[in-house]
Amino acid sequence: MSKYARFDRRPPPKERPWKVHPIWRGIGCILFVLIPVLSYAAAALLVESNLLSRWVVMPPELMMTVRIPFLPIPPIRHFFANVLVGSLLAVLGFGALTILYTLVYRLSGGSSLGPLDAPPIYRQRRRRS
Repeated sequence: MSKYARFDRRPPPKERPWKVHPIWRGIGCILFVLIPVLSYAAAALLVESNLLSRWVVMPPELMMTVRIPFLPIPPIRHFFANVLVGSLLAVLGFGALTILYTLVYRLSGGSSLGPLDAPPIYRQRRRRS
């Protein structure tokens, strides 16, 4: 092969036949930030109410107060417990949104095939004699 010949003989990929509306990207970005923030806030409330009601016993390693020396913020109480419970709530929140999205999509009459899926092949059945 010469110096300027291309090794890749495949044609460039075709452009998608559909476009994602920019508002959906904005909503996804907002939810991607909003759900973890709300999960941490809910986790802080749940951990504090757990201290009063004793629903679940938390180990002392999770209930430590964390101080960050180079930031001028007050110490964060029960930081590890809040992060653990918040991450669990975030997973549940994203899962609930996924289930809600699939229900709405199926109820709105959306096709089960995607834009790149081929339709199923229907074959006539042979009759046995």
